Amino acid sequence: MNTEQHELSERDKQYWATNLRLIITCVCIWAVVSYGFALLLRPLLMNLPFGFGGVDLGFWFSQQGSVLTFLALVFFYSWRMNRLDKEFGLED
Repeated sequence: MNTEQHELSERDKQYWATNLRLIITCVCIWAVVSYGFALLLRPLLMNLPFGFGGVDLGFWFSQQGSVLTFLALVFFYSWRMNRLDKEFGLED
């Protein structure tokens, strides 16, 4: 076991700061769609004159929109992290 302390370089810190910003952004988007649209704004979205797939937007966001948004965020995060890894020379 190596007992030496590894000091993070400025480039390492920049990589992790960018990664954390990306994670926080994705979690905020997910929270707004999952909790904001599906729960908090449901009464407002219910009363709109249009819907999606035959149901009001509040129901759609709580049943389908949050799941589809989560899947889109997973694919976006994977794509963006691959680009970030290449940018910092960490690709496999």
